Amino acid sequence: MAKMELLAPAGGWEQLEYAVHFGADAVYLASQRYGMRRRADNFKEEDLPRAIAFAHDHGVAVHVTVNTLMTDENIDDLPRYFKLLGDAGADAAIIADMGALAICREVAPHVDIHLSTQASCMNAASAQVYQSLGVKRVVLAREMNLDEIARMKSRLPEGLEIEAFAHGAMCMAYSGRCLISDYLTGRGANKGSCAQPCRWEYALTEPTRPGEYFPVEEDAEQGSFIMSSRDMSMLGHLDDLAAAGIDSIKIEGRAKGTYYVASVVNAYRNVLDGGDPEVWQRELETTSHRPYSTGFYYGFPGQNPISAQYSRKYQMVATVKSCVPADGGFQVRVVCRNRFDDGDTVEVLSPRTPVRECTVRNLIWHAAPETDLTDILRDNLGTVVGPDPEVVHGRLLRVGIANRTMEEYSFDVPFGLQERDIVRISRDTSAIICENGPSPFA
Repeated sequence: MAKMELLAPAGGWEQLEYAVHFGADAVYLASQRYGMRRRADNFKEEDLPRAIAFAHDHGVAVHVTVNTLMTDENIDDLPRYFKLLGDAGADAAIIADMGALAICREVAPHVDIHLSTQASCMNAASAQVYQSLGVKRVVLAREMNLDEIARMKSRLPEGLEIEAFAHGAMCMAYSGRCLISDYLTGRGANKGSCAQPCRWEYALTEPTRPGEYFPVEEDAEQGSFIMSSRDMSMLGHLDDLAAAGIDSIKIEGRAKGTYYVASVVNAYRNVLDGGDPEVWQRELETTSHRPYSTGFYYGFPGQNPISAQYSRKYQMVATVKSCVPADGGFQVRVVCRNRFDDGDTVEVLSPRTPVRECTVRNLIWHAAPETDLTDILRDNLGTVVGPDPEVVHGRLLRVGIANRTMEEYSFDVPFGLQERDIVRISRDTSAIICENGPSPFA
């Protein structure tokens, strides 16, 4: 397989750290301006230099999205903003607007320009025009199939790269350009605030019969979800993407959480490095997703004909803070994210390593100095075993349950772990979710 860059979403600090930890070659992120994910955590402008430096320290490139539709007011601010990105060390800016492209080239000439998918570039002639304007990489229109991509690639001049989405939520609108949210909710999809009305349930009404609803007959009980698309997964077809000439594969998900980023990046990293796609495809079932398809790469992708239900069979319960040898094994110190019990069988995600299983043994709560333990001790919910050697006036309690979110616990494990490894448990948390998040493509 030809080498392809693995480009991961970083909607916030923690997602950035975990994308890097689990093997991304590059990340894409945004400040609180000009990105298509306004509901993501994003980064304050003053934090961008530190975020970019963190990625660079780990050999990871940073692409900053500047791909909303631009008004004159936005354009007036862009010289300042692109200078900020250049000074911060951004490797590339992802841009859709021609005026923004020209300003970036003038103000920050050392920042590469990547043409956003929202420009709907899907032919070599168009791509060459963009290249003449300073574009180094084209993020392809997601409606292209593999034959079209290969034909386009064969006609491109040397040095013009192509990037394509390989995984994540799909948008029903052409290259993500949609006005439904604007009209129905007043929230502009092309300004980063999509309410995702394509995921809603629809039925027909008729003016002379008020209050009477007529389902679009996909499902007489649930109604129609004719605009709700399936999620994409190309994990089993990375050879085909490479053969078509794609230089970078992109994971959608800047509005997604840490576990999604870690799990998906880990799966793609392992397969890119030679792992079995079938093994790692099962890993993709552990994080929240709609039914998968292969997008437009092999033809029509199909739709999600049911409610906006996310399927997830596992839950992240802790992130690793440290791990030290202890009594013939190891003791891992973690930050609790969701409840788990002493005696639970858990799985651990570590970079470039098969998923491992162990049992939680000798569960210890690291109580902060200011914690009032009166009720805990009175109700026999924990037993003090001594002071916390790492925290002045902290105390260690043996407990049966870890249920204090973002507090620290430790337990015995049979193998060594690294900071930012993930502990998860088999727990079906599938749910029907009425989404109000941003449009899935940027």
